[in-house]
Amino acid sequence: MDDLYEVYAIRYGHHDRNAAANFIGGDPHDSPMPLDYFVWAIVGKSRTFVFDTGFDAKVADRRQRNLLRPVGEGLKMIGIDPDKVEDVIISHMHFDHAGNHELFPKARYHVQDVEMAYCTGRCMCHNYLRHPFDYEDVASMIGKLYAGRVTFHDGVSEVAPNLTVHRVGGHSKGLQVIRVKTQRGFVVLGSDASHFYANFEQNRPFPVLESATDMLDGYATMKKLASTPNHIIPGHDPLVLARYPAALAGVDDIVRLDLDPIPGAP
Repeated sequence: MDDLYEVYAIRYGHHDRNAAANFIGGDPHDSPMPLDYFVWAIVGKSRTFVFDTGFDAKVADRRQRNLLRPVGEGLKMIGIDPDKVEDVIISHMHFDHAGNHELFPKARYHVQDVEMAYCTGRCMCHNYLRHPFDYEDVASMIGKLYAGRVTFHDGVSEVAPNLTVHRVGGHSKGLQVIRVKTQRGFVVLGSDASHFYANFEQNRPFPVLESATDMLDGYATMKKLASTPNHIIPGHDPLVLARYPAALAGVDDIVRLDLDPIPGAP
């Protein structure tokens, strides 16, 4: 039991869009299919990990996204003080996953080698590839590197007992997912390896990507890592909030992923 974790999905933002924007080749049923923005907390008996750091109000305004609740506020609601967090795992360096630079002053950041090489290298000469990144996020991570606060990972690494990171790429070259053991088995936090359930369930890639091959292979990797396909958590699907029980009474956008899904949920 010492090596089992509680896992929380904490929504902090929202963006309205239609289904056609969420699949390569569009979607014949172009109905509303919005993005929710999450960070995740992995709480063990002796260590707490934050997975991704979201964006702040300034970036929300510039990117025309809705900031529903500052990330730090959401963490405090479940008893996590950002000032005391010692480990932050970054799935990839896109603007909605690597912001809020000063929120975790004591934390060590865990990033894939390939991701930092990608977002600081020649691929960023192309606007299409550069657009999801924010210069300030990248510069801040370099600052943390020179302050001795970054640990790099190459492919698969054990960050703590029963908590591993796995590079899958696809959406971004060095994107990593987390496999974590909970009371219901191994949960895979996919982040943007799959934005929606429909992406990995139907093998239909999201259109913002570095490699379609890696994205499709990433779906298969997540299925191998998770106890069942129902243990895979996509990165932006509002259905996550409908499928999992609330972590707090009266709060519908912070849910427990280490508990079984709600019977009969969509």
